[in-house]
Parts: sequence; structure tokens; C-alpha cells
Amino acid sequence: MSQQAQAKDLPPAHQASIPHSAVTQRTTSIYQTPGYTHVTPQQRAGSTIYQPYPYAAQKGIPLTAPMPVAPPQYPVHPDVKFKRLPFYDLLGELMKPSSLTPNHNTRQQEQTFVFHLTPQQATDIASSRDCRQGVKMDYVVQVQLRFCLQETSCEQEDNFPPNCTVKVNNKLCGLPNLVPTNKPGVEPKRPPRPVNISQLVKLSPTVANTVTVSWAADYGRRYAIGIYLVRKLTSSELLQRMKSKGVKHSDYTRGLIKEKLCEDADSEIATTSLRVSLACPLGKMRMSTPCRASTCYHLQCFDASLFLQMNERKATWHCPVCDKPALYDNLTIDGYFQEVLSSNKLLPDVNEIQLLQDGSWENLVLKKEKDCKDKHEANTSHSKKDIDVTLEIDSIYVSSRQDEESLIYPFSKCKILLRQLTSSTHQNSDNIINHVYESLESKSVRAIFVQRSYE
Repeated sequence: MSQQAQAKDLPPAHQASIPHSAVTQRTTSIYQTPGYTHVTPQQRAGSTIYQPYPYAAQKGIPLTAPMPVAPPQYPVHPDVKFKRLPFYDLLGELMKPSSLTPNHNTRQQEQTFVFHLTPQQATDIASSRDCRQGVKMDYVVQVQLRFCLQETSCEQEDNFPPNCTVKVNNKLCGLPNLVPTNKPGVEPKRPPRPVNISQLVKLSPTVANTVTVSWAADYGRRYAIGIYLVRKLTSSELLQRMKSKGVKHSDYTRGLIKEKLCEDADSEIATTSLRVSLACPLGKMRMSTPCRASTCYHLQCFDASLFLQMNERKATWHCPVCDKPALYDNLTIDGYFQEVLSSNKLLPDVNEIQLLQDGSWENLVLKKEKDCKDKHEANTSHSKKDIDVTLEIDSIYVSSRQDEESLIYPFSKCKILLRQLTSSTHQNSDNIINHVYESLESKSVRAIFVQRSYE
């Protein structure tokens, strides 16, 4: 056996004494088990070096950076529906609800929309112009612009995008004023109202109208815009429509009264009556058309006319009694309280009634008011009695009227007597004497007896 072969079989510690030229690198371990194939720790047999993109490395395709994530897709015409506005009748759709689509990576976005009018629509708008003197020029038939969120689950109310500005045919359009907020970090919002752009629209079927919207992109929310042709209504028109729907039968309210008063019948403290005001909580005066929303559970009503006038100025549609939503479509005229207001049983100076367990009602007169009323009646009955007056006579006047008895009046006491019993204007003493009898007669005094006294 050669020296090199012997050196290969020696352990590394013994190979140090052998010349370096005689030592070759061992390719297998002397301690390996039979059938074991030695591989280096860095690489296993039959494998390749790890590549992050193995397919590209095998095909020889150069490695590139990952593709950017595509921006979310916005539908051109999202399937959204605006809430119906009670003070507007929808006549037509000039532009279907369209998405406000961001087109670049900056926060402030801008997009332009186009719509046209038909000849009939242009004529309807122009002929509805209100040109009365002293009244701001406006149209009854209007072009209405609306914004909302892209939510398809339910009807959407008006909702303006952040930092929104609108130009119609390159003219700036006025929007509802921003409502300030005290919350830190919260941008002020505009009240949810439609925008009337009729005065900026070109009333011609041959010319296109453009609407340019600028807004701040909110990547958590999507917005849509719609343009409609509407007819504006007044509160009196809505009241007439409300009356034409009919009156809720009085038996319905009578049943509610019985139900509310019988709820606590078995308890120790049972309610035997309810107190309801006939004065509207809005105007603080007696109602003329009592109504309430079908979604409310209270018996107290409010005046339909005042409620509609209030929402005509600023649409909130909240019940003035419980502050819950009271939409126009849910308002009904209460037949029970309408019967109460028209009943001869109701006293003229009473604004509150008491509802009883059987569904009937009684006038509710407070004790203080009752005392004042009794006192007034006593004074009235007392003033109709004959009055005996005994006065000293300083001078004598006898009436010259033939249809009168001769009456004697004390000249020096006439003014005092007149001030006590009448509020007539005193011109002079003679007129006072002449009108004493008529003044006393107007006070329901039947007779005055004056007794002479002599020294």
C-alpha cells in the first residue's frame, strides 16, 4: 500500500506527521455508515440553489419588482336610490346617479358631468319662473343636484363629499353653509339638502350643461351625484294632500287611551286618568289640525300646519313631542282630538283635557283658574244687583229727559262716583252729570236711591 493511501485512512490528528504533499483531501467520512452518501452541508445532492422566483430563473426571464395593487373599480352608474323629499315632486331624471371617481393619487379630485334638457323640460322650467315684485326670482319647476353615499342597502339621504365645490357651466354654485363642530379633528359638514341649480342652467335643448365637482377623496367612502327635474311644493299643498288621505278614526285613539290606562290596573298605584294638552308644542296655542306620526306611541298631538311650515323652512322631520323621526308619509290626522276641538263641551278658555279609563274626556280646569273664574262670576252677579247709595247733597240736578224719573245727584261727589263705576273720558263737570245715569245703566246697575240729609 502506498504512503498516500495509508495517509488517507489515518485520522486527521495523525496526518499532521505525514508530509503535506502525501495527504489528499478526504471526500468521505471514516465514520459514515454503509449506504450513506456524503454531501456538503451547503448543498444537497440533486438540488439547486434557492431562488426567490424559481420559474423566472429557470426560463431565463429577468426578475422585476412586484406589480402595484390596482385601484378599486368604481361603477359608472351605481345602483343607489335617493330618499324622496316631501316638498318636491319628481318630474324626471336628467342624469342617473353617477360615481365620483378619483383619477389621480392626490387628495383633491375633480370630475365633470354633462346633461341635456328636452324641449318640453326647458319650456316647463322657463314658464314656471316666479317674477312677482318684491319676491326673489325663483322657479317652481327646478333642476335639482343631489349627492349621496354609494350604499345600495337602503335609500340614501343627501350627503356632500368633503371640501366640495360645484361649478355649473363654469359658474360657481352656492351650497348649504358648513355647520361648525366642536369635535377636534372633525371636518365641518354641510346640512343634508338638495341644491337648486336652475338659475345657472342653460334652458335650451341644443346646448349641453356641464357640472364640475371638486372634492377631497375619502378612500373609506364613495360618493355619487344625481341631477333631477322636480316641482317645488308648499306647506299648504302638503296639508291639503294630508287631509285628502283621510282622518284616523276616533275609535283607534279611544282604544289607545283604554290600553294605556288599563296597563297598571293590577298594580298598587294605578293610573286612572291622563292629562293631554290641546295647545300645540310648537306654537303654544290651540291646535286646528291635530296630528301625530304613526311611529309615535304617545297620545299628545301637534298642529299639522305649524309642523309643515317649520319643516318647509328647515327640514328636520322630528316629532316635537318625543323628538323621534316623524316623516311626512307617516303623519295622520287624529279623529279623536279633532272631535274634542269641535265639541261644544270644550270650554273656550281650557287648553287641557283629562282622558278617562272609558275613553271619554273632561275639561281640566286648574284650581287657581277655577278660583279666579268663581270670583269673576261673583263680581258679575253682584254688579247686577240694585245699589243703594247715601250721599250728602251739595247741589241738585234734575234730568230734563221726559222718559226718566227725576234723579238727584250730588255735584261734588259725581266725579268720585263716576271713577268707581265707569272708565268714560271726563270732559267737564256738566257732561259728567249728564252722563252719570247712562254710565251706571251700562254697568247693569238698575237703580240709585239718593237720600237727602238736612242740617
